[in-house]
Amino acid sequence: MSDVAARAGVSHQTVSRVLNGHPHVSATTRTRVLAAIAELGYRRNLSARVLATGRSNVIGVVAQNTTLYGPSSMVQAIGEAALGADLSLTVGHVAGYDATAASRRIVERLVQQGAAGLVFIAPVDAAAEAMRLVPDGVPIVTVDGVPEWECANVAVDQYAGGMLATRHLLEAGHRTVWHVAGPEPWHGSRAREEGWRAALAEAGAVAPPMTRAGWSAASGYQCGRMLARIPDCTAIFAANDHVALGIMRAMAEHGRRIPEDISLVGFDDVPEAGYFHPGLTTVRQEFAEVGREAVRLLLDQLATGAGSTENALVEPVLIPRATVGPPATEEKSP
Repeated sequence: MSDVAARAGVSHQTVSRVLNGHPHVSATTRTRVLAAIAELGYRRNLSARVLATGRSNVIGVVAQNTTLYGPSSMVQAIGEAALGADLSLTVGHVAGYDATAASRRIVERLVQQGAAGLVFIAPVDAAAEAMRLVPDGVPIVTVDGVPEWECANVAVDQYAGGMLATRHLLEAGHRTVWHVAGPEPWHGSRAREEGWRAALAEAGAVAPPMTRAGWSAASGYQCGRMLARIPDCTAIFAANDHVALGIMRAMAEHGRRIPEDISLVGFDDVPEAGYFHPGLTTVRQEFAEVGREAVRLLLDQLATGAGSTENALVEPVLIPRATVGPPATEEKSP
């Protein structure tokens, strides 16, 4: 590394920042360092790095419910971003963050392996307890945590996503929007609900009674059976795309057509969403950007040796398809 620094005319620390993908390096300097690396054929000795620093090139990820699309997509995105920064990933799975003994074993294992830092996919309140198990000095980043935890965090702006979905339905002409919310302990579920309420208030619309589901199509189906019996329900914002799928099945069984009788918006944009019948209008979470931001926040802490409380918000995107239309009563108006 010293040879690279001398050839590029920069400091040893600048070479390190370039190798670690640190954002605060000018494009000119980065190009000069990369040219020196290529010319000299430099390769980092990762074993020597572990001996010198006590830290490996491994990021430890602690995650629960990775059978769900959101958490599993976040793990995938973090892995891809880590690979781009020449880092590896080790994932510790917990069935639930309230299982403190399991969380303790996973955190201890990752720390003992010399993980450079830990990323907690932390969409529920109980994750705060697991984070307290991390020894001082180990960099931490949360994904879907909350700012009150006072550590670096990256999250999709779920509140904005709730507003996007609700506004889209209101702009189609619906007087109000019903909401099938996700589980209450999840930060994203609560934020989406707040966005739904805010968009209704903004439009002067009355918020109808909210119903709560899990994250599954089965739970959406049960809620959909109830909503299908309410004639005034013409627009629904579903907690996620799987819940929306269950609602679609329930509406079909009750003879209520989508979008002619019921308009529907989901959340996540799962790969199958465009192949639902009809194609599901939904709110996309930009998981790749979440992964890049999580790795960036961790690299910043590794480069400076200091903790961080930066809260990075990633904007969601509305994906219009075929499940939203005007209310049936307006279609029949002269």
